[in-house]
Amino acid sequence: MADRVVPVKDKKLMDVKLGQLPTWLAARDYSPMGIASGCRRGYDRFVKKYIDVRKGGIGGIAMMLTSYVIISYIWDYQHLKHDRWRKYH
Repeated sequence: MADRVVPVKDKKLMDVKLGQLPTWLAARDYSPMGIASGCRRGYDRFVKKYIDVRKGGIGGIAMMLTSYVIISYIWDYQHLKHDRWRKYH
């Protein structure tokens, strides 16, 4: 099985050597449908790796909560900055 030769166009980008890169790029499908299917494959890989996990834990919820706190702080930063320098008499 390890001796089987895989064509360059069927290899993943991480498996392509630097000398084979132009051949690999030329074999890609650059039509709108090909780009859409590539984006779809990337989205499906992301969902499979991070969303549809078999063994879920607190990590996903913690990541979502942390990102919510950071985004809320960024949105309110200008208001908080002005509030900090305000003097109350």
